[in-house]
Amino acid sequence: MAVTDGESPYEGHRADRVDGAGALGRVLVVDDDPTVSEVVAEYLKRAGFAVSLAVDGKSALRAAEELLPDLVVLDLMLPGMDGLEVCRRLRAREDGRPPVPVVMLTARGDEDERILGLEVGADDYVTKPFSPRELVLRVRSVLRRAAAAAPAGGQRLEAAGLFMDPAARRVAKNGKELTLTLREFDLLAYFLRHPGQVCDRERLMREVWGWDFGDLSTVTVHVRRLRAKVEDDPAAPRLIQTVWGVGYRFAASPDAEAASAAGTETDRA
Repeated sequence: MAVTDGESPYEGHRADRVDGAGALGRVLVVDDDPTVSEVVAEYLKRAGFAVSLAVDGKSALRAAEELLPDLVVLDLMLPGMDGLEVCRRLRAREDGRPPVPVVMLTARGDEDERILGLEVGADDYVTKPFSPRELVLRVRSVLRRAAAAAPAGGQRLEAAGLFMDPAARRVAKNGKELTLTLREFDLLAYFLRHPGQVCDRERLMREVWGWDFGDLSTVTVHVRRLRAKVEDDPAAPRLIQTVWGVGYRFAASPDAEAASAAGTETDRA
């Protein structure tokens, strides 16, 4: 594997770059374990990606600005600035570009950390130890969803004060533009396209994430994050309603559907 070392602008840390054909896009891999990062980079390169490596949070942010990767594979446990803070800063950019998708690497059993990763905007996660092939599949899935999310001439969607332009990847509530992650945008688009339908978590994971298996808490976390952005009172959601024991329903006309929601319980998890 061809790895070229270069000096990072951050006090002795190393910023590596791995060459690749890049036909499928550029991926930035951020991990301070050289064995993990090199194995991940090799599998991604074989799959057709160009790969860059960073070993800490500061060099990751610098690389993201300079290289404009299509996706970031981000380890949660990094020296200095951890992966959660890196993800927050990637999401907080105000340069007009769509948020870069993030696949987070977490230790097995750290459920709370995985939830935090999703809450700060990660689009997916893989737990260590993991199969590099599975990680490549997850990267492809996230990028495929990102590429398919804004088809040319996509129909504009509007309901309950929300206005979405899928082609422009823009959404507003009562005229005020909202900032959504890739998955939050896709999830809201799905709800807007299926008003009044009860959608269980398995269906949402399959249709929005493109997964036939996975941790259903991923859906729960994203619903909670989406409610925080589109509901007047996220603690008492009127738009994205919980159908207890089944899933969720998007109420395009929440006042008219209030009666039907009376028999449901609100999922505050």
